[in-house]
Amino acid sequence: MAVNAKKVAVYVVAVFALYVIITDPTRATGYVQIVFQGISDAAQALGDFATWVANGGK
Repeated sequence: MAVNAKKVAVYVVAVFALYVIITDPTRATGYVQIVFQGISDAAQALGDFATWVANGGK
């Protein structure tokens, strides 16, 4: 049952993304920028944490 719910959720997100891209490309680019900024910030935080650990927590 959980697998079916996951498939439905992915399908709904994909349909919503296509709808936004088709109806308002400007808004879609804004969403893409937000997602990539979030990914970039997360990667930066992981890098900072790894550096902190490599330096012995100092």
